[in-house]
Amino acid sequence: MEYLLILIGIVMIGGVIVVPALRRMRGNQEVLQAATRAGDPNAYGFLPPERLDVRLPGPDQQLADVLEEIRRGRDWQPAARLLALTEAGSELRWQRVLTLAGAAAHELAQAPGEGGMWLRTWRVEAPKDPGGAAVHAQFLVAQALRNPSSDDFRMIMEEARTVCAEAALLAPGDPVPHITELAVARGLAYRQADFEELWAKVTKLAPHHMGAHLAALPYWSASWHGSQDQAEGWARAAAGSAPERSLLPALPLFAVFEHLPEVNLVRGLYQSAVVSQAIEGARFAAHHAPADHPVLPHVRHLLAWFLVQAERYGEAIDQLRRVDGHVGALPWSLNEDPAVAYVAYRTVAVSGWESQGGTPATLPG
Repeated sequence: MEYLLILIGIVMIGGVIVVPALRRMRGNQEVLQAATRAGDPNAYGFLPPERLDVRLPGPDQQLADVLEEIRRGRDWQPAARLLALTEAGSELRWQRVLTLAGAAAHELAQAPGEGGMWLRTWRVEAPKDPGGAAVHAQFLVAQALRNPSSDDFRMIMEEARTVCAEAALLAPGDPVPHITELAVARGLAYRQADFEELWAKVTKLAPHHMGAHLAALPYWSASWHGSQDQAEGWARAAAGSAPERSLLPALPLFAVFEHLPEVNLVRGLYQSAVVSQAIEGARFAAHHAPADHPVLPHVRHLLAWFLVQAERYGEAIDQLRRVDGHVGALPWSLNEDPAVAYVAYRTVAVSGWESQGGTPATLPG
């Protein structure tokens, strides 16, 4: 499974991976393994595990083709051409930069000293290419976040900050370098005033950018420099100011996920008012956002996970059918094998639906 998308510790997603969330996923392993022995997902049109793409959260054939070209030829130029043709202020560019950086970081982890050489060559042969600089900055963030307790963590983050500044100078209208710096800000513990100054640069260029909000959210969380109340309040404020067809109403769901307990001792947690409201916000956003929004698959994956936990199995299957085939997203990317985690929860949804008397023919939709 090549090019595992390094999300959310990078993302999110410059991103969203946190140790408590990883522990929660590991703690569910026995349940997940048991679930894979029940139900028949094939009857619902789901793809078999070997056909699940762990590189991407959703379809992007152009990017998939570039990743394959890189795998075969170790040539950076297809990536440079793709980014040059991708609109600078778009969420698609952010998604592609993130994935390319994740690919290089994964390669390097698999082959220390050799993997990801195409990115290094890109930077040497085209030092003024803004796409290469943006990918390099995100790659450095990925490297640092692999081991935040490392002695090299701060040094790598400082280098990432330098490359972010370089990328921003090469492409003044592109918010991606500033979005990447949001993760640097967490790692280097920017003062709140400095973080807000950086956030102002982002919102000036892309005020309702969902990827940017996902990258900024962890700064306000209890895992980094804020609290659960700050993170959830910040997410609700962003959702409340969202324009029509925005994905921002889904942001509170990510804030809730960020602060779930490692071990759930609360009966009915996933039916509680806070979780239910966050689920409904994400359902609203997913329903009204453009069908081709690059970040929509991220919302659908996390929403499906919450719906399974809330035992709303028919609705979970509906979301899963819309993203099936791609599993490079939270929460599956927190697992050592994202496809295994995804298939297990997918099977839980099918088994739960059938235990309630449902069939493929009676699914909502």
